Amino acid sequence: MKKYILIISLLTLIFCSCDDFLDVKPKGIDLESDYYKDSQEAFAALVAAYQPLRDIWSIAVMGATSASDECYLGGGGAADWNHFQVWGNYTLDESVGPQSSIWERSYLGIYRCNVLLSKIDNIPGMTDNLKKQYIAEAKWLRAYYNFWLVRSFKNVPLITEVLKTMEVYDVEQAKPEDVYAQIETDLKAAIPDLPEERSDDEKGRITKGAGNALLGKVILTQNDESRMLEAADYFEKVNSSPLYSLISDFGKLFDPKNKFHSESIFEVTYKGEASNFGNRLGDYLGIRDYIGPYYHNGYGFNPVILDFVKSMENDPRYPYTIIDVNKLVETEGATYSAGYQNTGYFTNKYSPKLEYVNTQYPAALNWDFNVIEIRVADTYLMEAEAIVRGGGDLAKAQYYLDKVRSRVGLGSKPATLDNIYEERRLELAMEGHRWFDLVRIGKAAEVLAFRGFKKGIHEILPIPISDMNSTKLIQNPGY
Repeated sequence: MKKYILIISLLTLIFCSCDDFLDVKPKGIDLESDYYKDSQEAFAALVAAYQPLRDIWSIAVMGATSASDECYLGGGGAADWNHFQVWGNYTLDESVGPQSSIWERSYLGIYRCNVLLSKIDNIPGMTDNLKKQYIAEAKWLRAYYNFWLVRSFKNVPLITEVLKTMEVYDVEQAKPEDVYAQIETDLKAAIPDLPEERSDDEKGRITKGAGNALLGKVILTQNDESRMLEAADYFEKVNSSPLYSLISDFGKLFDPKNKFHSESIFEVTYKGEASNFGNRLGDYLGIRDYIGPYYHNGYGFNPVILDFVKSMENDPRYPYTIIDVNKLVETEGATYSAGYQNTGYFTNKYSPKLEYVNTQYPAALNWDFNVIEIRVADTYLMEAEAIVRGGGDLAKAQYYLDKVRSRVGLGSKPATLDNIYEERRLELAMEGHRWFDLVRIGKAAEVLAFRGFKKGIHEILPIPISDMNSTKLIQNPGY
């Protein structure tokens, strides 16, 4: 965290997205102490607080997926992206693993939120309503970053104000329950001042639906059975809203021409051009050295584990979730290189399809699709789970499970926990949820034993060694 206490030029933190909301152009170099002179600079600071979302969620889609029972990491060899390789084979330690990226990006986001919250009351030219909205967004974002930290590391510092340079060395880890309490406090404060929906030029900004969905998920994740119906109530605020519904065509969920559809509750935005702001997942997940129809080539990461392929073979979502590259070789004359841990199957969600290539640029290095972090099928299934665990209205749990299944032409199954968890596995495959679900429901050690997962250790990540030097932080058990 030491690096976050330095004086930073806020303008260097500004980024762009696929919408005007994040299209702020830097005009100079300003010290943080000279910044926040008007509402435009406050807006730029808010934009900067959103930026770490991109890096964090790509870690989930690629890294957590390749540490689950869905995919291997693959790539060019056993050392390719080693910080993810060691997560997948559970040989990570305090020096090597995904922890530094999660830790640093999360605390960077928290720092930016804290700075904005500390300055906003004294920024000239802002209406009360605008201040309330910016405060609500900053608190939602701070809650989001803290949620990533506490569920990834469990034992983390809780920082709700801007620290002075030397204070960082005395920061200690908070009790997990205190971190969760602060997350809930921030979300409950934010929700009333978040809008129900956003105009086209503000798509990608947080809404009331995203607030309620995240709060429900935070409560569900804590596994307090006495609070399950409370979590269900927050999901119901989203699931009963006329603003949200399942789209009819499952195959269009991740189409970049179909952004911000009715199923999307919170979507992390990217700008698909030859810049630093496009989505690199297309490159990473593309088939290695592929030449053939439908797809652009890539680095060959996240080949799908064969047992997972078999479990989806008769599911209508299969062709939209998994690419059978061997079939393309046999029937379409395609060629490709079998990279590390190759199975012949690759993830189709966020894959680099030829139809997505932006011909305005010489190479498809930055893809134009967003990452949907929270969608309606997810909140339907979380509400069904919370109802069953809390002893609530089972007919409503059945209703939400059936809606997810009927969307793809599947018949009803009893709304048991096992069936709900299996539906989450198939519906949300390769979207970055599975690893966290397995940890949350206590099945990670059993399901991931074949990968080297050890109970009591690998449910959380090690504290990065670089952030423990000269501080009071204590390493997590087992590392």
